[in-house]
Amino acid sequence: MAELTTLESLLEMGFERNRAEKAVANTGNQGIEQAMDWLMEHENDPDIDEPFVPPVGSVLGGEADSQSTTEQPSLADTAEGTADVDGNYDNDDTSARMPMSEEEKLEQVRRLEELMRVKQAERRERERAEELEREKQRRRQGQELQQIRQKLQDDDMKKLADQRMKEKMEDKMARQRVKDKIARDREERAQKFGGITPPSTASSSQPAQPSPSSPTSHGPPPTKKEYDESRIQVRLLDGSTLTAVFKAQEPLAAVRVYVQVNGNTPEGQDFTLLSPYPRHVYTELDMEKPLKELGLVPSAVLVVAKK
Repeated sequence: MAELTTLESLLEMGFERNRAEKAVANTGNQGIEQAMDWLMEHENDPDIDEPFVPPVGSVLGGEADSQSTTEQPSLADTAEGTADVDGNYDNDDTSARMPMSEEEKLEQVRRLEELMRVKQAERRERERAEELEREKQRRRQGQELQQIRQKLQDDDMKKLADQRMKEKMEDKMARQRVKDKIARDREERAQKFGGITPPSTASSSQPAQPSPSSPTSHGPPPTKKEYDESRIQVRLLDGSTLTAVFKAQEPLAAVRVYVQVNGNTPEGQDFTLLSPYPRHVYTELDMEKPLKELGLVPSAVLVVAKK
């Protein structure tokens, strides 16, 4: 039986003539498989449906001579006599070809459709593999990005831990300076008001009986040193501490406001202050009293407690 040409086969399968002619010309009329591959690869090209003008010398083009265009074969006539469905050229005259019966046409179209289904399945499998590879690439990039974020977070946590350690050391050193100052003040008071000779030594070496009314039997009356500042350390609900210096005449309410502004107490959380040793819970009336009057000068430790 006669075989359909590549162009005829494409037209029988439902392809537009313009696209079919482009596929035949661009594949060199090498067969139906090559033409179908070209159509599937270029079906989304923006110029796929532009009118096809076969170049001179192509399988669908005319001869480059000065003959009249009426003597040139048409596109369909040229393509019909060039190759069969397998890409084999037929040199016999087209009039010698036997016409195909309807059954033969249907059988050949069925084979071509089966070939197209195979090609489409191969293309879907190729696209699925490409999509899988792209998904793997996206996952690798996501993992790398997550690792970078984790490293940045670890660096931030380390910086925060170092900062907290530094603050704790500074707070510890500040407390030690306060303790040293208190100890020095006590020593100065003892040297200033305690007399040159200790009482035990004086009683053993001088058994003289001092007169209570004698103005020279005692040194000058002791004077209490006045402090105009107080260093307050506040322990918060989560165990962390705040340290600040206040004026001795500032009310206790100033300490509470400082804790509200600089502490981590939840917004709206009502709290009060207390002294741990001896334990004393300060009331609203105490909040209006100066730190000096409450005995919180020159230094004190307070604890935040929920109401």
